[in-house]
Amino acid sequence: MVNYRCFSCNKKIDSDSLRKRIRCPYCGSKMLFKQRTTPTKVEAI
Repeated sequence: MVNYRCFSCNKKIDSDSLRKRIRCPYCGSKMLFKQRTTPTKVEAI
């Protein structure tokens, strides 16, 4: 399951609620973004 966030109200939105239309169910904004995981740093030898 992918989690998105709304740019306007910053609430979490799961992919199941975006099945029919791509709008924030809380404020109606069309601008959503997918949160990235924290990067892992690898040190070269």
